[in-house]
Formats: sequence, structure tokens, C-alpha cells
Amino acid sequence: MIVPLPVLGVVIPAHDEAELLGDCLEAVARAARWVSGRAVVRTLAVLDACADTTAEVASAHGVETLSVDVRCVGRARDAGCRELLDQRGPRPGWVATTDADSRVPPDWLLAQLEAWQRGADARVGAVYVDDWGDQGSGAQLWFRDVYDRAGDPHPHVHGANLGVSAEAYRRCGGFRGLPTGEDVALVDALGAGGFTVQRTRRSPVLTSARRVGRAADGFAGRLAELGSSASAEPARG
Repeated sequence: MIVPLPVLGVVIPAHDEAELLGDCLEAVARAARWVSGRAVVRTLAVLDACADTTAEVASAHGVETLSVDVRCVGRARDAGCRELLDQRGPRPGWVATTDADSRVPPDWLLAQLEAWQRGADARVGAVYVDDWGDQGSGAQLWFRDVYDRAGDPHPHVHGANLGVSAEAYRRCGGFRGLPTGEDVALVDALGAGGFTVQRTRRSPVLTSARRVGRAADGFAGRLAELGSSASAEPARG
């Protein structure tokens, strides 16, 4: 008897991200090759009120797309998860999310698959930044002195590096329709529900240090705040 391969979903919300989405999708495709023969990967770009060529970029990379007009990262991320889990094609048992301005490492989906197979209900990963040119010195110092020194389980939450089982996602209510902080709310709900949440710095995702982000008070806003003064609060966004 042939045992079907597990299905991994990847959801990427994008609002006018034509400039950066291509690199993001290439990185996800590379990570998908690392689990070839072990899992089926479905990548979905959620095009949220895009007025640029984001849709064309997604099409050129051959990924699935969903167009919405909500202008809200929480609603867009949830719409993508619901589309994969409930609407069409082979349904994932695990959904990972990243952001259009981010690049996942080659072993990212392998790490997601292993977390799932080892009984985790969710995987909360870390990020790093390789270009601090747009940020003040405070943000870089905070990353060096606070963020990078946090051990595991680390306290940070990033929609750019997050995974959750389909069952846990449904049972905890999924991403909330929030303009920012939907990732934190999901992880909080998972913890309150008694789900097993793996927090690990393994396979960090490279993310943008741009000063003006797509979500108000998101990761870009947090970095901008830190640009002039360091803080010991966990990074979220």
C-alpha cells in the first residue's frame, strides 16, 4: 500500500510587495526542494489590495494565489490558511507562514516537518537581519545585546517564521483579524489551549530591516522605536 506524503502549506501575505516577493518565493522553493520525497508543499501568496505587479511576480514563480481586499495582515494571513485547509487541493496537515520581505533558509520546511512529526502543535521561530542600513544604532544594539542572547525557548514571535498544525489552528480559532499582532495572538491562544508550542532559534528567517512596514506597529515599527533607544522587550511581528 502506498502511504501518501504529508502536505505542508506555506502562506505569504503580500500588499504591494513586487520588489521583494520574488526573492521570498525563490527561498521557499529552495526549502521545498529540501523536503522533496518527504512531503508535498503548497505555497500560497495572499495578494491583499495590491496595486503594483505583485500578482505578476507570484504568477511568474508558479505559486498559488488568493486575492483579497482587506488591507489587514491578520485577515489576509487567516484567509490564506483557510483557503489551503478548507477550500481546494490536497489539504495540509501543517501550515507555515512567512512574510514577503523575508527569505527562509533552505532547511526551513524540513524543520517545520520535523516539528510536526515529533508531536509539536506549533513551531515559533526566530529572525535575523543582514542589512541595518535603514535603522538607527539602537535597533542593531538591541538585537546584539538582547535578541541574540535569548536562549531557547526564546520569547519572540514572528509571523515571518511560524508554523502550526491544521488541527491546532482550527481549534484555537486561527489568526485574528488584527492589523498587527495576529501572530502573537495566535501563539497566546495556542498556549492558553494547552497545545505544545516549540520555540526554537534553529533555522532563523532573514527579514527586512525597513523602517516603513506594511503593518502599522509591526516589526518595522518596532525596529524604528529601537533605533534611538534599546529595549529588553521581546520582539514581536
